[in-house]
Amino acid sequence: MKHLLNRCVLFFTLLLGAGCSVSPKHPVLHDFGLPVSVANASITSKPTNELMVTVNAPTWLWDNRIRYRLLYASPTQIGFYALDLWIASPPELLEQLLVSGGKTQGYSLIIRLHDFEQQFAAPDRAKVVLHFFAEAYANDNKKKMGTQEFYFEQPTVTADAAGAVNGFVGLTRQATDQIQIWLAGLPGK
Repeated sequence: MKHLLNRCVLFFTLLLGAGCSVSPKHPVLHDFGLPVSVANASITSKPTNELMVTVNAPTWLWDNRIRYRLLYASPTQIGFYALDLWIASPPELLEQLLVSGGKTQGYSLIIRLHDFEQQFAAPDRAKVVLHFFAEAYANDNKKKMGTQEFYFEQPTVTADAAGAVNGFVGLTRQATDQIQIWLAGLPGK
């Protein structure tokens, strides 16, 4: 019995000494990437005009966790990825993207964000959803020039956190392009 106990102690000592311990994984932070206009511009260029962009959202969207919903299993339950996080909340990231992208065409914007989540129709099939209302104001921020609802969704390439992040990068770029098209069609200021 003593011989067996010595072998067990030796085995566990070797196991721990051989580096078989489990190292904890650390969260990975994501954003929407550089705006296309910023990525293609020189580092020294400055925005031509600073306009106000405000993004409002329900309290549950002011969180940096990446949200998902399993429509096929529990459509009322919200889940979050544990090791993939936004570097800031989606409203903050969207606001920063719109401001730094310089695509507001001389208007001040108020965005009311309603949905920003990944939705799973099956374990291997997901899409990302972005839904918001936009209000455009003249430069003096007093005259409302227009209101528009925007809804975007697209399937993700992979049904995981990486698919969600890549999908949202695409959706936010579509959103900024569609906002620019909408603003171009508004009546003069």
